[in-house]
Amino acid sequence: MKNILLILVCFVALSTLFVGILLMSVPDGSILRLPISFLHSTVFDDFRLPGFLLFLFVGCTNLIAAFYLFINMSKRYNWSLFGGIITILWVVLQWMIIENTMLTDMIYFLVAFGIILISLQLKGRSLI
Repeated sequence: MKNILLILVCFVALSTLFVGILLMSVPDGSILRLPISFLHSTVFDDFRLPGFLLFLFVGCTNLIAAFYLFINMSKRYNWSLFGGIITILWVVLQWMIIENTMLTDMIYFLVAFGIILISLQLKGRSLI
């Protein structure tokens, strides 16, 4: 279970850090084939700020969680739980703001839900 948790957290951390960097460096979204029209119902003119927020909140939080899981620090499951919650909040907020939903959103939602369940299980708690 610990290894699965580490893999899931690393997946979210590395992929969101990478995508955040891509969105900040090419803010029109073309490098990821994201049409700027996705943002027409938001306050954003381009993907620069959303990319930064994705990098900062989702990417960095899950990177810290991955680091703590890797070095076996005492608060590692709290960090992975926090990373899973932040990821789910990001996806849900994205669903609320952007009218288009992509398959990757559902994948990240399910991965984050898995991170939360495994973190709770390893902490000695469960939802069920």
